[in-house]
Amino acid sequence: MAVRMKGPGIFLAQFLRQEEPHNNLENLGRWVADLGYEGVQIPVNEEALIELDKAAESESYCDDLKGRLAEVGLEPTELAAHLAGQCMAMSSAYEVAFEGFYPQGLHGGERRRWAAGELEKAIRASANMGTDNIPTMSGGFAWHMMYPWPQRPPGLIEEAFTELARLWKPLLDLAHDHGVVFTYELHPGSDVYDGATFEMFLDYLDNHPAACLNYDPSHFLLQQLDYCEFIRLYGERIKGFHVKDAEFRPTGRVGVYGGYQGWADRAGRFRSLGDGQVDFKRVFTLLTEAGYTGWAVLEWECSVKSPEQGAREGAPFIAEHIIEATEVAFDDFAGSETDQARNRRILGI
Repeated sequence: MAVRMKGPGIFLAQFLRQEEPHNNLENLGRWVADLGYEGVQIPVNEEALIELDKAAESESYCDDLKGRLAEVGLEPTELAAHLAGQCMAMSSAYEVAFEGFYPQGLHGGERRRWAAGELEKAIRASANMGTDNIPTMSGGFAWHMMYPWPQRPPGLIEEAFTELARLWKPLLDLAHDHGVVFTYELHPGSDVYDGATFEMFLDYLDNHPAACLNYDPSHFLLQQLDYCEFIRLYGERIKGFHVKDAEFRPTGRVGVYGGYQGWADRAGRFRSLGDGQVDFKRVFTLLTEAGYTGWAVLEWECSVKSPEQGAREGAPFIAEHIIEATEVAFDDFAGSETDQARNRRILGI
C-alpha cells in the first residue's frame, strides 16, 4: 500500500455549540463522519468533548472514547491544547483580554502553574489515547514588542526566550518520556510565531526533540511569509497539519496590521478551503516529499461562508489533495543493472 498522510480530519473547536448536532462528541462525531471525515482533533478544554482529568488518569476511559468514535467510523487525530499553551506565558498587557482562557482569579505564577498542569494532563491523556502529538501555542511574554517601536532594550528578547524555554522544558521532557511531542502552531500573540522565532526557541531548548510544529499555512500567508519554503526549511519538525486557507488583499487603507478592523474588513483574512490564496497542491506535495504521514486536519475559520458549508466542502477538498507517495520511479521500466564497462563506453572513456 502506498504511503500517504492520514485524513481527512477536522478540528472540532469551531463547530461545538449548544444546539444539536453540535452539542457533544457523539452528535458532532456522527455529523462530521457523515460529511466524510475520518478523524477528529479534540480540544482538551471542552468538557462536552472530553473529560481531561479522566483521560489523563484512565486508559479505560480513553478506550471507551475511542470506541464511541469508532462506532461512527472515526478516530482521534490529536488532543489539542492551544489555550493552555497560550496561558504558559503572558504579558500583563494581555492578562485581562485572555481571562476566558483560564480559571477566574488566577494571576502570574498561579496561572502558569495551572496551564502547566493542564498540559501535563494532555500529555498523559495523549499517551492513553494513542495519539502522538499535542497542537498548542507557546504563549508570549514579548509579543507586544514585535514591532521595534519604542526600540527594544538590549537583552529583552533574550530574557523572554530564556524564561519561555525554562517554563516549557519540563513539559517537553515529560512529553518525550511518554512518546509524545508538542506541535507549536506559529501564531500571532505568541512569542514563537515564524521560522526565526522557532529557531530561537529551539536554540534556548538545545534543539529538544519534542519541540515540533503544527503547520498552518494560513497564518504564514497573513504574515506574507513563504509558506512553501517554510516546509523545505523545517519539514523534519512538522508533525501536525492544519489545512486552513487565507487571503491577503492589501488596499490603500489596510495592510498586514489590519487597521483594528473586524475580520471581514482586514486585508488578511481566513477563508474556507479553496476560497483563499494558499496553493494547497504545492503544500501537499512538499509535505509528502518531506515524509509527512500525520493527519491533514481541517481548521475552519471564515468571515464569509457558513461553518456548515465550510465543513461539507472541506472533507472532499482534503481527500482530493492527499497524495499516495510513489514507491517506484516512473522510468523503472527502462532501468537495468549497473554495468561499469557499459557506463564507461557511454561516457567515451
